[in-house]
Amino acid sequence: MGCMVSQLASKFAFFPPSPATYQLKKRDDGKLTVVSSSSPAMPVPHADDNSLDVLMVDTKHGNKIVAFYLRNPYARLTLLYSHGNAADLGQLYDLFVQLKVNLRVNLMGYDYSGYGASTGKPSESNTYADIEAIYECLETEYGVSQEDLILYGQSVGSGPTLHLAAKLPRLRGVVLHSGILSGLRVLCHVNFTFCFDIYKNINKIKKVKCPVLVIHGTEDDVVNWLHGNGLWKMAKESYEPLWIKGGGHCNLELYPDYIRHLCRYIQEMENMTTEKLLKKIRASANLQSRSSTRCCRIKCWKLKCPECPKCSCLTYSCSLKRPQCCTPSCIKCCRLPKPKVPKCFPQCCTPNCIKCCRLPKPKVPKCLRPSCCRGCLRPSCSLKCSMPGCCPKCSGPSCCVCNCSCSCSCNCMKCFCWRCCVGKRSEVGAKQNGQ
Repeated sequence: MGCMVSQLASKFAFFPPSPATYQLKKRDDGKLTVVSSSSPAMPVPHADDNSLDVLMVDTKHGNKIVAFYLRNPYARLTLLYSHGNAADLGQLYDLFVQLKVNLRVNLMGYDYSGYGASTGKPSESNTYADIEAIYECLETEYGVSQEDLILYGQSVGSGPTLHLAAKLPRLRGVVLHSGILSGLRVLCHVNFTFCFDIYKNINKIKKVKCPVLVIHGTEDDVVNWLHGNGLWKMAKESYEPLWIKGGGHCNLELYPDYIRHLCRYIQEMENMTTEKLLKKIRASANLQSRSSTRCCRIKCWKLKCPECPKCSCLTYSCSLKRPQCCTPSCIKCCRLPKPKVPKCFPQCCTPNCIKCCRLPKPKVPKCLRPSCCRGCLRPSCSLKCSMPGCCPKCSGPSCCVCNCSCSCSCNCMKCFCWRCCVGKRSEVGAKQNGQ
């Protein structure tokens, strides 16, 4: 339903000149040339003009669109011009020549499907396919990269311009001349976007990553000045806008401020060297890589660290590339106190990342270590025992010769063996009775 309504809206949005103001003819060498069909007074490109190429470009929708490519031998940048609604290339040729000379750029202009000598029918999707085909032609036929390209969109042309600009992250610049927020917003003031709306520039302007110049007339009765002001505010990198006082919708080129401000913008874009562009690209790439490696950020508790006053919390970061997920990111100041682990533990169950989660040091007697003999089990025993079987009386350790005079009758305090102490106790008792 939304697509049907969108197609219906497109029928009311496009008004191509009828009949077209120009026609195409082939020369003897096979190249195309332009002939006026509406008015003999309208400027027509000279047949021997080597600075103009007339092209027929195929789109992915099967249409053939007409394009004019004007060369400037002193140009460093290329301007891709998307014209307004009720115009074609025949009416804009004189303007193209002036812009080529005054701005010192190469200029590529084209007619949408159904405009001028282009085939097909005008629609929103066709205009998107048209500008994509023209950009591909600039890349393949003229070797123009996006770093050396500036997109220019007038009125309805702001739709395909922002469509392509949102897909080119390294674009040099964008110019919006009497641009629109969306097709429906031109007819009525609404604060939300409908599914059947066309040219939703209000959403695409946020994806443009290059300087955006907005030009709009304060007395525009077709597209209100608020459209240009809204696009300028929502752009990520806004250039100084040009609000032409008293300017309408189709006469901004007649004001001296128009060409003056546009020349300054082009010059600043030329001065934006490749190194500056690479720095921006690397900075954006680093931000994306940092955001992609962290999947969680947990604030655990606050630590008062004398060495690091800025460290207020213990932050954990997760990464799919690392085997250990939750490891503290602050190693110097947010580390827990390091406990001591006895050497007798053959394998320690502590994390391999840092040494902060070890168990408290237990008090283990020396005789329980693996190097101690097996004979004695007394924690307080300090004698060096030999192997069992050395005691003739009780087959116990040799350290069990009891010389104690204790009154215990159950066991020996040194060896826990009662049999080895029987003889000694009887002798001691007899001596006491005799005395």
